Amino acid sequence: MANGSRQAAWEFFGLELKRRREDAGLSQSALGVRVFVSGGYIGQFEQAIRKPQLDVAQRIDAALQTDGFFERMCRKLIDDTRYADYFAAVVELEALATRICEFAPTVIPGLLQIAAYARAVTVAANPFVTDEYVEEKVSGRLERAQILKDATRPEYWVVLHENVLRTPVGGPAVMAEQLGHIAALMRARHVWVAVLPCGVGAYASMGGDLRLMDFEDAPPTAYTETSFSGTLIDEPAVVARAQRAYDLLRGAALSPEASLALIESAAEDFRRCASTT
Repeated sequence: MANGSRQAAWEFFGLELKRRREDAGLSQSALGVRVFVSGGYIGQFEQAIRKPQLDVAQRIDAALQTDGFFERMCRKLIDDTRYADYFAAVVELEALATRICEFAPTVIPGLLQIAAYARAVTVAANPFVTDEYVEEKVSGRLERAQILKDATRPEYWVVLHENVLRTPVGGPAVMAEQLGHIAALMRARHVWVAVLPCGVGAYASMGGDLRLMDFEDAPPTAYTETSFSGTLIDEPAVVARAQRAYDLLRGAALSPEASLALIESAAEDFRRCASTT
């Protein structure tokens, strides 16, 4: 993860620590006593000047009765190898989001991927790794997708470029299953998906993937990603620009009804292709 991305994630950690400490009616000094550090240390955690060790995060959870929240976030930031370094913080934040808006110009977003598609993407990017490595990455992606099945799942808005529907990742059979999966989620009203048609030409956010995340008690964030790096952004002015870019993308996309028809048509095309090979 770029230093800025990891720092933004630790700042979110600090904001959550401050909010939950205040909700518990504790001063920094009082919480420090309970977790065996000074009140000044708690202040440094909240300002993301100092990063707490895992055992301190565990004691914070115990003191604030936060059901392992700070431990989980700390673990994600420190040692979760299932995700690229620059993406680990995003995984933790998306589990806390009330709404996620995503634009995918080249690949089906991870939250929508089936195992076979995720496996094909992983192998394409890492052709010389072991099967164990591939399965670790795939399991991490499928675990992330569980948030869409929770009763408290976030609103999930996705704009897919039409190229994503046409690129046969994993072959026709995999694509047929993948697009059928997305169509099923749309019909169940678990996700909102719109397709940006190729005929639109130039479009906002041509630099790569874009994701916006809203939270109940924290400022919104934006995340941008290219092939080899990602940036987590919480600067309000930049997040506002990213939101405008997403609004332009959504405005240029097909309606959800037309998008569903196109997705199901593409799935059927791949299905027919698979049956003849």
